[in-house]
Amino acid sequence: MSTATAAIPPGAQGWTGEERRLLTAVAAAHALSHMHMLVFPPLFPLLRPELGVSFLELGLVVTVFSVVSALTQAPMGLLVDRIGPRRVLTAGLVTGGIAFTAFAIFGGYGWMILAGAIAGLANAVYHPSDYALLNGGIGSSRMGRAFSLHTFAGYAGGAAAPAAMLGLAAVFGVHGAVLCAGLAAFGVAGFLWLACPRDVAVSKPKRAEGEKPPRLLSPAILSLTGFFVLISLSISGTNGFAIAALVDGHQLSLATASAGLTAFLVGSACGVLLGGGLADRSQRHGLVAAAGFAAAAVLTLGVATLPLPGVAVVALLGLSGVLTGLCMPSRDMMVRAAAPPGQAGAAFGLVSTGVNNGGLIGPRLFGWLMDAGHPNAVFLLGAGFMAITAVVAALQEVRRR
Repeated sequence: MSTATAAIPPGAQGWTGEERRLLTAVAAAHALSHMHMLVFPPLFPLLRPELGVSFLELGLVVTVFSVVSALTQAPMGLLVDRIGPRRVLTAGLVTGGIAFTAFAIFGGYGWMILAGAIAGLANAVYHPSDYALLNGGIGSSRMGRAFSLHTFAGYAGGAAAPAAMLGLAAVFGVHGAVLCAGLAAFGVAGFLWLACPRDVAVSKPKRAEGEKPPRLLSPAILSLTGFFVLISLSISGTNGFAIAALVDGHQLSLATASAGLTAFLVGSACGVLLGGGLADRSQRHGLVAAAGFAAAAVLTLGVATLPLPGVAVVALLGLSGVLTGLCMPSRDMMVRAAAPPGQAGAAFGLVSTGVNNGGLIGPRLFGWLMDAGHPNAVFLLGAGFMAITAVVAALQEVRRR
């Protein structure tokens, strides 16, 4: 933690200029990371005839990106704790910029797959580096709000990506659009390097001679990794299949079904912002997460089982989104509390693999339910995962106390 930040009394509410610069830089990097996840998918209809490949082959780039990111995120967390989050995050941004710039220059399907793999490696640095920087440079009384703004920036980046990529492609062509995504990474890397204080570093607690460092793979960290898997599973069905499930299961119009998904996504983003203040005011973050996911489970169950009009479905999904978003800053505070001293990067890197693993499992599971003719089961299973998530959060709070 920097000297300036450390001097702030624990109860002080004002943000320092140093904290604002740090948070802005980290939020910008997180927004870009979510945009980079969606550089290629919006362009698939344009890339397919240019590259002469199928949509299945195009989808392989997303799989490669996800697998590489999942396999390397935990090792990147260890690297963050060893050499510092500022260096690792800057290197990740530059690496992502190189990946997309290379495809923009050379083109071809092989370069696209290689770009996906390199971008997946770059994506692995964001969560462990971001959280380690925030953990080391933000006062503890503002940490919940810092986590919430960081998460909200990611949501905003992902929401802006499809329109941004298609708009850039309309002006500069497909390769020009991808080049812009690559160049943006170099710009954010430079901003991060200049904006982040040099003395925000990983805390290295002193230990007696021969004393072993605390164990990273503790029951708390392992259960939180499973907790992240459950969170990913609980919302992936709504994110990916809500529109199709509402059209087939509730016979809603496409416009109303789309409004339901939009309400959920907008509600999630608003909930994240609300949850930051709640996380700063509460010390029982596990109970906050448990209550939020339990209530969201009830609302999602209502969507699955009740014969509701379209307006009510949209309202319930919007409220469910607010509640799940509300839990995210408390989720991050739970990881912060469980992380061994000096190992915040490794802890966040490990538990964040749960998001990747849930993202690999969820779409296939919920897609199978849709193909089997059970659209309402998408919401039933989602509600079930939310309920289990609530139980795990409550147990985590009991364990911590």
